[in-house]
Amino acid sequence: MGATTTIRLSEEDRRLLARLVPEFGDQSSAIRHGIRLLAEEQERRETLRALLRDWEAEAGPVDEDAVAAMTQRYFDR
Repeated sequence: MGATTTIRLSEEDRRLLARLVPEFGDQSSAIRHGIRLLAEEQERRETLRALLRDWEAEAGPVDEDAVAAMTQRYFDR
């Protein structure tokens, strides 16, 4: 069985959570799903950073504007 964690939510966060509950069954499931999505997003960003470091090492500096555009296109939702 998992541990219990208490969180404080703003009114806006409570409204968002209430919108998610019907899809995920209950508040805990919705929050767990959100945590997993954040972890996946963080992993994608770390992978992108590693790719860019390797790219710079092989081909020289990366155009930061191009990176921002690609990040927004492929990773921001």
